[in-house]
Amino acid sequence: MLSNIRYPDDLRKLKVDQLPQVCDELREDIVKELSVNPGHLASSLGVVELTVALHYVFNTPDDRIVWDVGHQAYGHKILTGRREQFKTNRKLHGIRPFPSPEESPYDSFVCGHASNSISAALGMAVAQNLRGETDGTDRKVVAVIGDGAMSGGLAFEGLNNVSSSPNDMLIVLNDNNMSIDLSVGGMKQYLLGLNTNETYNALRFKVSQWLRAKGMLQEDRRKGLIRLTNAIKSAISQQQNIFEGMNIRYFGPFDGHNVKELVRILRQLKDMKGPKLLHLHTKKGHGYAPAEDYTPVWHAPGKFDPETGELIKSDTKNQPAKFQQVFGETLLELAQQNDKIVGVTPAMPTGCSMNIMMQAMPERTFDVGIAEGHAVTFSAGMAKDGLQPFCNIYSAFAQRAYDNIIHDVAILRLPVVLCLDRAGLVGEDGPTHHGAFDLAFLRPIPNLTVCSPLNEHELRRMMFTAQLPDMGPFVIRYPRGGGVLKDWHCPLEPIEVGTGQKLRDGEDVAVLSIGPIGNDVAKALEGTTAAHYDMRFLKPLDERILHEVGEKFRRIVTVENGVRTGGLGSAVLEWMSDHGYAPQVVRLGLPDSFVEHGTVAELQKIVGLDAESIRKAVMGPNA
Repeated sequence: MLSNIRYPDDLRKLKVDQLPQVCDELREDIVKELSVNPGHLASSLGVVELTVALHYVFNTPDDRIVWDVGHQAYGHKILTGRREQFKTNRKLHGIRPFPSPEESPYDSFVCGHASNSISAALGMAVAQNLRGETDGTDRKVVAVIGDGAMSGGLAFEGLNNVSSSPNDMLIVLNDNNMSIDLSVGGMKQYLLGLNTNETYNALRFKVSQWLRAKGMLQEDRRKGLIRLTNAIKSAISQQQNIFEGMNIRYFGPFDGHNVKELVRILRQLKDMKGPKLLHLHTKKGHGYAPAEDYTPVWHAPGKFDPETGELIKSDTKNQPAKFQQVFGETLLELAQQNDKIVGVTPAMPTGCSMNIMMQAMPERTFDVGIAEGHAVTFSAGMAKDGLQPFCNIYSAFAQRAYDNIIHDVAILRLPVVLCLDRAGLVGEDGPTHHGAFDLAFLRPIPNLTVCSPLNEHELRRMMFTAQLPDMGPFVIRYPRGGGVLKDWHCPLEPIEVGTGQKLRDGEDVAVLSIGPIGNDVAKALEGTTAAHYDMRFLKPLDERILHEVGEKFRRIVTVENGVRTGGLGSAVLEWMSDHGYAPQVVRLGLPDSFVEHGTVAELQKIVGLDAESIRKAVMGPNA
């Protein structure tokens, strides 16, 4: 049946009784493809029925479906003209890893990060209200948000305005008690306990329709009646509904895996005036037994046998450990020596390996949910009263906490260690996840120390240094995946802040790099006469090295796994100008554009950060 569905128009020609078969085939398609072309599995399986029901009831793409985090949108891609192209998902020049309006009109908004759907959908709904009467459209707007994303502050800001701005939007709360790791916090407990009577909601809906037909339910009166009935229901049930307390009609919770029932409910809600929220209970990995017994590995499992669910693991026995593993084990080692150390992560304990300390010291580790700004300010509060927080945030997500870093950490020079995981190019997750900007946006902030380790030994030493007394705010950035040292254990020793290291002497040209990209530089310089310096610190810069380079070399090449604009290259140019040196400076880094998705090796070649490109830049145009 799925082979006859190219677009949602084809889906809408089917009878409701045929939809369960469509769901089964769609789920089978996702499992089969992701078993050989890895991606985000469990989230998409959990919303198959919801995806089918939404496209069946709503007139997409004219009606807007705004997904919150594209992990769950694979079924949506398959149903909207991309089934044949789905085998290229996350591959270089293939379809994008997350929905994007630049790829399809069915993708109404970009959604690589969590918690933005309600705000974006509200903007669309208000635009429809303002323009609908003049252009004759009657566009419906739906936001689909998970319980994990609902923990983000932006979601609550959006909810607050939903209740005060004229709109008819529908919010679908996909409640699976999961984000990537288990959902946490008060919202999780609230949603688990929330139970509003379906019969009551159905009766109330019918009464409101009758009153509106009789002309007795104008907007002011409607809001007043909502407040009155909410108060009565709260008194009877002894339970306050947070959504209805904000004048957002609440329906649910319902079974999110009953596609025929979902169609019935969505048809009822489709033309209802005013904002409303549909609460669905779903299960990540639903319909595929290995993923139903959910562990975080099934969020993005890599290759697996679709018949047995057995994960196909590559041989890593003789491979260096991942930077994440080194971070996790080193953090526990430091915490065992320093009882002030605490760990903080916004919903990524497994991904960043803070689960290692979490298992050993649960009372000293805090998963705050998908709330990066809160993670930083929460860490600042603990630092203000004597603790030493290590706050681990993926680089691309740290952008969401920029004000918190400045206002709540840097101004007071609080001893918060920000560990920015997934820095630089991350590969197949593409532009929403590349850690491209952290070096550039952190460099101007006073009181920060910003550094990046060349290898695992350097990471351990930087972490040790960061927790020493009077270090203030300390930022350590490192990439996703493996390092370069098979034996990464080393003594925990301090590094003098603001010092780099000369890796090789040379003539003619000096190459200045920061972070693990320096290992690619070292390969590129084999057989050349170029000097190579690992700067280690972007802030403060090693001025001894810069004086040496400025006096000796007329040509400098800087290399960084971040945007060229504002990063290490810009810092070196500024310093040279300020100190009267005038060398030719060639800056290698990410371009002033968003880099697509693909393997890290493919992307490095495209942006000129592979060993061959670095070597050509070092040798110069006349080489």
